[in-house]
Amino acid sequence: MSRVRNFCAGPCTLPTEVLAEVRDELLDFEGSGMSLIEMSHRSPEYDAVHEDALDRMRRALEVPQDFEVLFLQGGGLLQFAMVPMNLAPAGSTVGYVRSGAWGKAAHADAARATWAYLAWDGQDGGFTRMPRPEEIEVRPDTRYVHVTSNETIEGIQARALPDLAVPLVVDMSSDFLTRSVEWERVDLVYGGVQKNLGPAGLAGVVIRRSALDECVAGLPSYLSFPSHAKTRSLLNTPPMFSIYVMGKMLRWIEDRGGLRGMAERAERRSGRIYDVIEASDGFYTNPADPQVRSRTNVVFRMADPDLDARFLADARAAGLVNLKGHRSVGGMRASIYNAMPDEGVDELAGFMRDFAEAPDE
Repeated sequence: MSRVRNFCAGPCTLPTEVLAEVRDELLDFEGSGMSLIEMSHRSPEYDAVHEDALDRMRRALEVPQDFEVLFLQGGGLLQFAMVPMNLAPAGSTVGYVRSGAWGKAAHADAARATWAYLAWDGQDGGFTRMPRPEEIEVRPDTRYVHVTSNETIEGIQARALPDLAVPLVVDMSSDFLTRSVEWERVDLVYGGVQKNLGPAGLAGVVIRRSALDECVAGLPSYLSFPSHAKTRSLLNTPPMFSIYVMGKMLRWIEDRGGLRGMAERAERRSGRIYDVIEASDGFYTNPADPQVRSRTNVVFRMADPDLDARFLADARAAGLVNLKGHRSVGGMRASIYNAMPDEGVDELAGFMRDFAEAPDE
């Protein structure tokens, strides 16, 4: 079997050893005579998987004890609505940093649920940088400011979370478990797991318990954070397969140095591609401010966009797939998530160098 190097922005590539474990357990999970995805979510076998995944997520993210870890369906997108519905009581306002396409979408959904203002807007600048803390407006009665730590489409990343007068809510979908979290600055962190942690269908939500206690009452049960916290994320049938695979992925991360190991890998491996871009004498360019270039989503363009189709075709022939940039910005994008092997990054770097030397061959 020949596996390609999958640079998709999501869902992510997964380690072959994790996939092999899933394959081996698919028909008969731990002698139960059935797969895990066939059994009851109330069974002792699944309960052990569920609790282990919760514990591993807490350890991997180094979550303080005054935070609750939740597993919810709907990916990151559902959190665009659940967060303001729960955290913004009547009479309050919430601020949103519009740093890219996902920050823009989060603000648009929040504005449907509560009074949400733009605390900073990078749209006029083409979404090429992140704001400095002093540029972020915090109005009176602001309950929280929402930031997107990494903009997947534009390829920009905040190196540190801003320290503001109000708590942060952070969408970390694209750099979950690739960087540390300044927990003292946040009330809630969330992210879809389909980029760095497992298959699609699941979001991890980490919420401060004091914020949980102050959530808006009377929401429909599934839309209420307290409802999920009280039931250990078992309010309804959870996305069992996603949680099961994520638990294996969290163990894989732990075996490779945990959060610090993944942060080092992210910096080192994205740096290899940025080095190729910088050394290409303008053949490749990156539009982002160098101070905030993403370590998980490396975007680049060629001086001659007519070469895009050839680049993608030749890359696919070389086993390097899903390198096309988002349709809204064009160009190329290499998403280098936790499970991408170092060899895959080396192969991409080598391909880019070779293509720049002979683009017409």
